[in-house]
Amino acid sequence: MALMHEPTTPNHSAQDALRVLETVARHPAGVTDTELGRRTRLEPERLTTLLRMLRREGYVEQIADGAYVTGATLRRLTSAHDRERALREKLQHTLDRLRDSVGAAVYMSRYVDGEVRVTQYAAGPGTPAVNEWVDFRCSAHATAVGKSLLTQLDHNGRRDHLSRYKMARLTSRTITSDKLLLSRLESQPPTVPVLDLQEYAIGTVCAAVPITAGSSVGCLALSLPLEHAYRLRRAADALNRSAAPVLLSLAL
Repeated sequence: MALMHEPTTPNHSAQDALRVLETVARHPAGVTDTELGRRTRLEPERLTTLLRMLRREGYVEQIADGAYVTGATLRRLTSAHDRERALREKLQHTLDRLRDSVGAAVYMSRYVDGEVRVTQYAAGPGTPAVNEWVDFRCSAHATAVGKSLLTQLDHNGRRDHLSRYKMARLTSRTITSDKLLLSRLESQPPTVPVLDLQEYAIGTVCAAVPITAGSSVGCLALSLPLEHAYRLRRAADALNRSAAPVLLSLAL
């Protein structure tokens, strides 16, 4: 299955959104879109797109005169006593919406202390989660999640991980050569979704995109049953375009 993806830049979107939020936060009485454009130096069309996303996510609100002020979500994340719980709830809400918009189970994963961890996911009756028949921590070489996380490590970090976990053959499509896997990870463009085309489980295809915030390595992924594989390209591109809100939540 040959899939080509349009490169997107969720990192740039999150960075631009942070610039807008910082400007709004400095104007507690409100700031107009004209003033925001002048201060952030963003093109009008770009600013309009970011403001639409920020309003949808609850990071900014528009008051009676049309000016923008900080929204309830931003206030909750930056002032909550239990910030971790507030962030988890916000991310779950975002994952639920992504699941519905891309029509697939969606996963949030992090690389923590040398281990692959799926920290949150959103699935449903029509969007079933992957059956974890082999622990995801042991199967990074075969999953879209694992490969996406490994691409964000340096060469030594990748080798360290593979030295601790045997590259078992999970299906006939699983790569078991560390030389071949490392070569593919090295050549993976950072803006293109990483794919798993029945490498982890027969009957399932997956895609993952990086969501690195600072020194934290993470990714956003989706899975589809094989009969819906024809939707993988479109769903993966939609996931990539929608990664900015997740990155933004992690960066705040």
